[in-house]
Amino acid sequence: MPELPEVEGVVRALVPKVEGKTIEKVELSQTIYNSWAEGKQCIVKAIEPNLFEQAMQGMTFSKITRRSKYIYFHLEKNYDEYLFVNHLGMTGAWFVVNDLNEITEEKFRKHTHGVFYLTSGELLVYSDIRRFGEMRFIVKEEEHAPLLQMAPEPFEEDACDFFLRKSELPKYQNKPIKEVIMDGQVISGCGNIYATESLFKMGIHPGRKTSRISKQRKIELFEVIRNILQESIDMGGSTISDYRNINGEAGGMQHRLKMYGKKICPQCGSNTKSMVIGGRTSVYCPQCQH
Repeated sequence: MPELPEVEGVVRALVPKVEGKTIEKVELSQTIYNSWAEGKQCIVKAIEPNLFEQAMQGMTFSKITRRSKYIYFHLEKNYDEYLFVNHLGMTGAWFVVNDLNEITEEKFRKHTHGVFYLTSGELLVYSDIRRFGEMRFIVKEEEHAPLLQMAPEPFEEDACDFFLRKSELPKYQNKPIKEVIMDGQVISGCGNIYATESLFKMGIHPGRKTSRISKQRKIELFEVIRNILQESIDMGGSTISDYRNINGEAGGMQHRLKMYGKKICPQCGSNTKSMVIGGRTSVYCPQCQH
């Protein structure tokens, strides 16, 4: 699943290609329409597909930003402002092309679920192989409660203090530290990849209870998380499985990962082990992490 650095990379790539451009029309996939007909809400949430298409028509992308793992497309029409929020799920990807055939990887071309026809003649295309992504058209954040519950951005001044306060709450005290730092209401944007890397660098076992980690160690851990996230942003994110930047571009952080997906510890040469924490497979070194 794309984490903060990957989503940041997508936003930075979209900005020069899409900001300031206007939507002529939108076409959603038959898969989306079929899911709504069956009482489900595949990708497009809280607004019926035909109404989504109508609402987006004539909108101008005034600004594109990131909030945690979400992409915020700020929209404007007749001086009114709206928000189009996208979560990439596990396999969401954006393309800006002149023709769908320019999407070279068949698996993305085959699973196109949203085509935004721009008045400039280009196509802004959303593909999602496993269809766990989300697209929401709202007026403001308050319309979707989870957006208001996200922790501060990890690079903000108060983010570490926020993490410390949250980690002291009874609901988090007996949870494994990895589950806590992957919780977007505690730290924004840190998922399985960067939690794994940060805990390895700190020598902390991912299953260690949060209550058994001192305040100073938590502060150091937060700084490591922040630094690793920044390093990954600088490297264009980690291209693992089906993540792509835009137009199929890959990142380079996967070549710098020390523990995620590894069989052998690069530090001591021991075989790594894995356990499931918070529903995700956690790889760690039994010798280096305690």
